[in-house]
Amino acid sequence: MSAPRLKATPLPGIGVQYDLVTREHRHLSVVAHRDGARTVSVYRADDPDSCAQSLRLTGSEASALIDALKPSHHSASLLYTSDLGLVAERIEVGAASRWNGRVLGDTRMRTETGASVVAVLRRAEAIPSPAPDFRLAGGDTLIVIGTREGVDAAAAILGRG
Repeated sequence: MSAPRLKATPLPGIGVQYDLVTREHRHLSVVAHRDGARTVSVYRADDPDSCAQSLRLTGSEASALIDALKPSHHSASLLYTSDLGLVAERIEVGAASRWNGRVLGDTRMRTETGASVVAVLRRAEAIPSPAPDFRLAGGDTLIVIGTREGVDAAAAILGRG
């Protein structure tokens, strides 16, 4: 069986459309919009040029769908896993997060989860080993290491808000 072919078509001013025909001859497409949103479309089996269903996803919804379609150890945000059961993952602090403008120690992340923030990515800068008095900002990406459960709990703490 040959590998599926993904056809990319530039959509000026919109983004890129990716088309795939499955082994069952179903036509799927994803429009990757310039703003990060995605539109997933499934075409009718009896007429592959006629769209049966279209669903627009935000960038974060598209990321969640990608994680659901791939095993979690292949998550785009997952950086490393080892035989010791540790993972390192990127976790973003949203602009509307309650932690925006507060210090890292206020999260009590390490105490509550056992996971550690080993670096913060801010714009084009990497801040290694941030101290508890490090002030978080919306858009920061925290590199968190710990057990899978600890990292998931850390993500939940950062998502509270």
